[in-house]
Amino acid sequence: MLRSRTVTATVTAVVTAATATAARRGCAMAEGPVARAIRAKLQAALEPTHLQVVNESHRHTGPAGAESHFAVVVVSERFGGLPLLQRHRLVHAALRAELAGPLHALAIVARTPQQWLDDPAVPPRPACLGGSQREHRGA
Repeated sequence: MLRSRTVTATVTAVVTAATATAARRGCAMAEGPVARAIRAKLQAALEPTHLQVVNESHRHTGPAGAESHFAVVVVSERFGGLPLLQRHRLVHAALRAELAGPLHALAIVARTPQQWLDDPAVPPRPACLGGSQREHRGA
């Protein structure tokens, strides 16, 4: 019984430390207030069958823990029969306040449930080339 408590305490400590580290780095493991708002608003507006909200701010220049760059994967029946541009407009409409404020960049994958079943692969996003990184690459 004592060993079980020790293992449980150790696992809890490791998970807590990992979550804190993720939050400091702005990783997706720990959702901050902007990520939670994005998730809640997309759930309410689009009733997705699948939703991923990924904070990619740690891949870009800016302070640790920033919530400025996100990628979302939204699978919803609401996208049926709509062209890609209209799907993106629905996502943008749901996140109007965030896009006007803290959100600097948003990558969107918007599919119907059938499209998601046919191809659940999400295309990779390019590395950040903003700020000083662009200068170092000679762009």
